[in-house]
Amino acid sequence: MKYLLLIYGTPEGRDGALDREMALLEAAEAGEWLDGAPVADAALTCTVRVRDGVTAATPGPYGGGGPLLAGYWVVDCADMDRAVELAARLPEAAAAAVEVRPLMAPSGMEM
Repeated sequence: MKYLLLIYGTPEGRDGALDREMALLEAAEAGEWLDGAPVADAALTCTVRVRDGVTAATPGPYGGGGPLLAGYWVVDCADMDRAVELAARLPEAAAAAVEVRPLMAPSGMEM
């Protein structure tokens, strides 16, 4: 099953590159890592909302305070427990959070 690991952190919490690389290497060698990337700094972000047919793009990330989205991984592993194990290897899990979500096909079925 495929899972999206949403990696949250703070700009000052981007340490742990070696731990992150080791987790990536482990997942890649097991054939579980499919895709992933860091995201640009929140200062380059805009949030889009449509209300009553009017589009508004405001500078900054959705949510604003606290840890922000720092990157993502897409993994394909046996179950949620294994996805959680992979997420726990990321340094952001100790510094902020890593959210694990099953990916769904457009029809609503699990991928």
